[in-house]
Amino acid sequence: MIHIIGVIPARYASTRFPGKPLIDIGGKSMIQRVYEQCKKTSVLSDVIVATDDQRIADHVIAFGGKVLMTADTHQSGTDRCAEVVSKYTGKCDVVINIQGDEPFIDPKQIELLASAFHNESTQIATLIKKISNEEEVRNPNVVKAITNKNNQAIYFSRSPIPYRRNPGIDISYFKHVGIYGYRTKVLAEITLLPMGQLEQAESLEQLRWVENGYHIALKETDMETIAIDTPDDLERVLKLL
Repeated sequence: MIHIIGVIPARYASTRFPGKPLIDIGGKSMIQRVYEQCKKTSVLSDVIVATDDQRIADHVIAFGGKVLMTADTHQSGTDRCAEVVSKYTGKCDVVINIQGDEPFIDPKQIELLASAFHNESTQIATLIKKISNEEEVRNPNVVKAITNKNNQAIYFSRSPIPYRRNPGIDISYFKHVGIYGYRTKVLAEITLLPMGQLEQAESLEQLRWVENGYHIALKETDMETIAIDTPDDLERVLKLL
């Protein structure tokens, strides 16, 4: 049996939306909604919010969630997950890093990602979704992924990849859905890697792993995610609710 834990990194400081984890969405905070969605799946043996802010920690405890205080020097959610694993006293073979700004994440997406680790050779896994419109293909904020025949990532880019040199070829484009799973041994290794040129060029941490030869398994989802990055995103979500 594989023991999988879910970690939800949550920072109070945010350039575009300070205090984002604590914003109210229809009577519940965003971090509570993410936590409760994670608890709906049986593939996670534990769910932990990882934060460096006492306000978030107190709030999670108040609604009955688990929380672990982490350093305020981490550059990414991956690093925060690694600290959680280093302090975790239970069994943990795989960690799933769940974005703290997706309050309506579907538990089936977590289960789909977890299924990648039924293959013992899987080191890291993430999700992709087919892009249905040209605007997303050209949008640099939508990260594109290309895969090999073994369903492993070849590359991630903010640019449209592959480039359509021959317009008569029917190409499917896929966007990256930012949820990751890592084997704990691999997680400890990748957090020690120095930043490479690919990551610096595109500001995508997963390119550090690709550049260093780690294999990232890709699972395709047909479910759309709703991330809240700005106050405008929140207004759109509240209208949907």
